[in-house]
Amino acid sequence: MSTGERVRAWRPDVPGVDEVLHAHFTEHAYPAHTHDHWTLLLVDTGGVEYDLAHHHHQAAPGSLTVLPPHVPHDGRAAIAGGFDKRVVYVDDRWLSSELVGAAVRQPSLRDDSLTRAMARLHDALTSPGDELEAESRLAFLSERITQHLDHSAEPLSTRRESRLARLIRDRLDCAPESTPTLASIAADLGVHASHAVRVFSREYGMPPHRYVTGRRIDRARHLLLDGTPVAGVAAAVGFYDQAHLTRHFRRVLGVTPGAYVRHAA
Repeated sequence: MSTGERVRAWRPDVPGVDEVLHAHFTEHAYPAHTHDHWTLLLVDTGGVEYDLAHHHHQAAPGSLTVLPPHVPHDGRAAIAGGFDKRVVYVDDRWLSSELVGAAVRQPSLRDDSLTRAMARLHDALTSPGDELEAESRLAFLSERITQHLDHSAEPLSTRRESRLARLIRDRLDCAPESTPTLASIAADLGVHASHAVRVFSREYGMPPHRYVTGRRIDRARHLLLDGTPVAGVAAAVGFYDQAHLTRHFRRVLGVTPGAYVRHAA
């Protein structure tokens, strides 16, 4: 591998995600190969040329490409200087095997909002402690990708499914410091995770991960005012560490936990 090539790969604790890969390649060209999982490819710079099932394609910067499992494809830089890419490999709990044919015919999805959502998913995947947010964002993405690939898929319904939303909220409220995965909640309620996110967001005006973060911040405020040290608060309310608490606390309240206590005093 050339010294210009850089690769970072890891396996996050998110149901249905097999691997995440961030890479910069200048000279490397992938030979024809297959994956066991769906490949969600986001090209940030440069561009990628590839052949999928003997058909030639290009993945341009800012584009989202969906490569189906078990279908041969290769890959190489489209321009001098190489390319930067971010990839998530997901299994069929997020994208059905029935979509393989559609993905072979149309692997590139032209949707700016979908591309932005994919970038936000990667932000969550790179932040320890934000696994619930990553799962929530992936549920939204899987539904949008399905609608792109399968035009017969049922569009977003305007019907309120209040009872299901309340059941999901009850599960989230039971122990916000140790929230179960969306996949497990959805399975218990007999629905798909993307459907659970959709009805919850419609009912409460925010996705489940943001709701849980708000609950944790509320509890953190009370503990801080009771005199609990910041590091102890982070662990007690379910954040990964003190930095994780501080990042979300500042986003919600505009100040750090330490400043919040000082101002209160």
